[in-house]
Amino acid sequence: MSSRSGFNALVDEYQPMVARICASYERDRDLARELSQDVWFAIWRALPNYRADASLKTFVARIAQFRSISHVAQRARQPLEAALSEEIPDAQPAPETAAIASSERSGLLAAVQRLPLVYRQPVILTLEDFSPAEIATMLGLSVNVVGVRLTRARAMLREMLNPGET
Repeated sequence: MSSRSGFNALVDEYQPMVARICASYERDRDLARELSQDVWFAIWRALPNYRADASLKTFVARIAQFRSISHVAQRARQPLEAALSEEIPDAQPAPETAAIASSERSGLLAAVQRLPLVYRQPVILTLEDFSPAEIATMLGLSVNVVGVRLTRARAMLREMLNPGET
């Protein structure tokens, strides 16, 4: 995997997964793209240490997970910035915001982003088709703990997506 074409093939294959993982941690699209680039740089640097104990997909996802978590922690330490506008904001949501909010996928993503980190991690990896055993290995947990966290996360997501229907 030391060649440029090999790395490009890796990017082609796993870029959608990395982008989804980054977007699940970072709401701002531009910052999510930057995070994705940081992840790919971290993957590039880590590839010489890849020992093939797990699949390449797991290796890539694990780096994406941990780099995204580092990104969130780093952003949490920074003071919030807000641009001041001369205009009075409209109380109605913008058409683009209304369209995004109506999408089930964006609703699920928003709900996943609101989950506490211990529940968000296994949900994101489950949405990427990792098995509970693979998730347990990636996160350094037992399969039972992953199962419990997934069960609790599903309950939280149901409540967030369908409030009052439990």
